[in-house]
Amino acid sequence: MAGADDTLPKHHEATQSEKLVITASSLGTVFEWYDFYLYGLMATFISKVFFAGVNETTGFILALGAFAAGFAVRPFGALVFGRIGDIVGRKNTFLVTMGIMGLSTFAVGLLPGYETIGVAAPIILVLLRILQGLALGGEYGGAATYVAEHAPNNKRGLYTSFIQITATFGLFAALLVVIGFRTGMGEESFGSWGWRLPFLVSILLLGVSMWIRLQLNESPVFQKMKDEGKTSKAPLTEAFGQWKNLRWVLIALFGAVAGQAVVWYTGQFYALFYLEKILKVDGATANIYVAVALALATPFFVFFGWLSDRIGRKYIILGGCALAAATYFPTFHALSNAANPALAIAEAQAPVTVRANPAECSFQFDPVGKNKFDATSCDIAKAYLAKNGINYRNVEAPAGTIAAISIGATTLAAPDPTTLTGKDRADAITAYQDSLKTALTDAGYPAKADLAQIDKVKLIAILFYLVFLVTMVYGPIAAMLVELFPSRIRYTSMSLPYHIGNGWFGGFLPTTAFAMVAATGDIYYGLWYPVVVAVATVVLGLLFLPETFRRNIDA
Repeated sequence: MAGADDTLPKHHEATQSEKLVITASSLGTVFEWYDFYLYGLMATFISKVFFAGVNETTGFILALGAFAAGFAVRPFGALVFGRIGDIVGRKNTFLVTMGIMGLSTFAVGLLPGYETIGVAAPIILVLLRILQGLALGGEYGGAATYVAEHAPNNKRGLYTSFIQITATFGLFAALLVVIGFRTGMGEESFGSWGWRLPFLVSILLLGVSMWIRLQLNESPVFQKMKDEGKTSKAPLTEAFGQWKNLRWVLIALFGAVAGQAVVWYTGQFYALFYLEKILKVDGATANIYVAVALALATPFFVFFGWLSDRIGRKYIILGGCALAAATYFPTFHALSNAANPALAIAEAQAPVTVRANPAECSFQFDPVGKNKFDATSCDIAKAYLAKNGINYRNVEAPAGTIAAISIGATTLAAPDPTTLTGKDRADAITAYQDSLKTALTDAGYPAKADLAQIDKVKLIAILFYLVFLVTMVYGPIAAMLVELFPSRIRYTSMSLPYHIGNGWFGGFLPTTAFAMVAATGDIYYGLWYPVVVAVATVVLGLLFLPETFRRNIDA
């Protein structure tokens, strides 16, 4: 590994042809991110089509779980394709990952739903997500390594920042396609079958992407190693079997990437899901606001990449993590006030509490769809609140107490299922849910966000701030990871911490955070996940992460 104090050699400025090569590489990566993130935008529709056999709350969490499955396997893709990239080369690895990604996405658009083929539908869906995750696991490390090995030493942060933009551009492209279809077709047609079209058009992007990748030449650093016979014969063993390199893998993961990942997914995905599921902003409107915020903030990826070439990578990344940890709770409170002010007022003036014996309360998540949450009065009460995304506080009651929901000054005791059977129980639960709905409406709780009341400027400013934090942590990260590892095992070494961080710490964030909300009833409780991880990254990064921006990566 290059030393921290290595003197940078004078490096020629990137030629026009090199810039075109880097641009072509970045564009190809945009299309892969489009494919990968399209699923996240369609999570609401996917939960209805492929997880129709479970209750609505569980279905959405399972849909997010399938979304997370693609992230779970990304480290394995990093190992497989990272090894190929370090042995065979960067370019050919690109082509394989591209083909797997594009065909898997196209297949989602053709997959029959639960009502047609039963449990086979979600199983096949998860398998397709796993293929996507494996492909993406091999994509990012290669793209970042490829671009960095073309860039001048004093512009590596700037040039790799364009790879960092590709993830946001891919999400932005997916948002625009979804918005276009939803607007052109109308919500009814889009919801019934039109949601498949963004997946199907990905076959066109696959063709364009493959053509772009075929124009690329091999990385000059890799080609030089290959010509000199210095490529690694066993990159996995060198990268992870030797402590001198493994320690840098661990430092990169826990001292930089983990925090970067949770900030990324909170700012660009959890915020979107939060708008839709918690604040009840309709999907098309939420997509538009997030797209506007992305468009405004995206140039800062390049800015922070450029800035890291001048002042260093470490403190920009850790500064973004620290800001996120310090401001997420007030920021999401402000988000609630801006996006659904009626809901925020109702929560303040008529807070909801559930008084029940904790021993009788189930975790409101059922992965097999067998629990109807009607065995106890607590389950009956909480199931309705969880389904409707209502924020509530728990009050512990002694054993034998019948659960009751208080909405401001109004208290409604739940039915006691131990005294009811069959149709009488079902009728009592339905009547109770109807009375809760009426009480919530009377207390000012809206069924959905009123678009006319949304504070548009404030909402865009808040979403912009969340993405701005993303640009701080994400803009310089590729350059830092490239600089941490020697060229002969760079693809393998940097890919694993990146994809464990982003695939596991980040990819599981929406699922974990919403499960935490469902378990506690506190709509802000899920934020503890990114906050704790970000704080840990700041502490470990300050202690162990070196500054890398002056390193020579040709060795």
